[in-house]
Amino acid sequence: MELTEKDVKALLGKLPQLKTEIQKVIVGQDHILDEMLVAFLAGGHCLLEGVPGLAKTLIVKTMSQALHLAFRRIQFTPDLMPTDIIGTEILEEDHTTGKRFFKFNKGPLFANIILADEINRTPPKTQAALLEAMQEFEVTYGGETYPLDRPFFILATQNPIEQAGTYPLPEAQLDRFLLLVKIGYPTEQEEFEVLNRTTGIKKADVKAVITAEEILQAQSLVRQVNISDDLVKYVSQFIRATRPDTTNVDYIKEWVRWGAGPRAGQALILTAKARALLKGRYSVIMEDLHAMAPPVLRHRILLNFKAEAENITSDMVTAELIRVIERPTPL
Repeated sequence: MELTEKDVKALLGKLPQLKTEIQKVIVGQDHILDEMLVAFLAGGHCLLEGVPGLAKTLIVKTMSQALHLAFRRIQFTPDLMPTDIIGTEILEEDHTTGKRFFKFNKGPLFANIILADEINRTPPKTQAALLEAMQEFEVTYGGETYPLDRPFFILATQNPIEQAGTYPLPEAQLDRFLLLVKIGYPTEQEEFEVLNRTTGIKKADVKAVITAEEILQAQSLVRQVNISDDLVKYVSQFIRATRPDTTNVDYIKEWVRWGAGPRAGQALILTAKARALLKGRYSVIMEDLHAMAPPVLRHRILLNFKAEAENITSDMVTAELIRVIERPTPL
């Protein structure tokens, strides 16, 4: 259904309301919420990383309350099996004929928003159960394919890899996440407000402000946001410059073992479009690309041992590329 100008304005007006509802519970973390909303509008999945106790799970649960969508939480543990996520076949009997048959019993993955809590606490075999769902939005079991409801959004949390008892996510699965969002400690004032809010009896009432149909409409709008050919070419040059074998940037050759693939360029353009829409613009500017480059690339650039020894991070590599890659000249 085509949206009128009035419909578009009403829809875009709900996006700030969504953030306001989440902030009834979550103190600060403005850029975290912005990046999560960008991933949601772009139709991708989001990986939140931070040490325990920084409200990663609470952010996701609160966001689900502000969205009129089916929500399921999966606690990832070392003994979790793929069938615990996808579902399994159970033997049933037709009481009229007496015949027995297998029926697929859908798992918690069949919802709109999935909280994959502490995803790196489970072995790779179970982590891989999400791969098809994240990319194809469907699940195959016993030779049958079952489509997932749309919108479908996985918000996964993980503690840093250095924590004991974790299984690092494979690169192929990391690449399925549109953004890797890092959550840091709150400021002094934010921490004061957190302590005030969470140690009393008053609880915030979070209201659902947007429906599944409106979310799909917003995701469709994102793809209609304009980006110039010059900026698309800039993105292509930027992504290719992350690869040691195709770059002419010495910094990359020194520190990077493996660069970003084409999916990174797609993610950068889509998230830049979503950010522009959140800012009330219908065209991408350079600021959008530079703002989204760190969360898009931080899990797609693999550093070498020398970089790890020197405490070089992928964010530092991205910042260097932003500095040295030539920007298109405005007409």
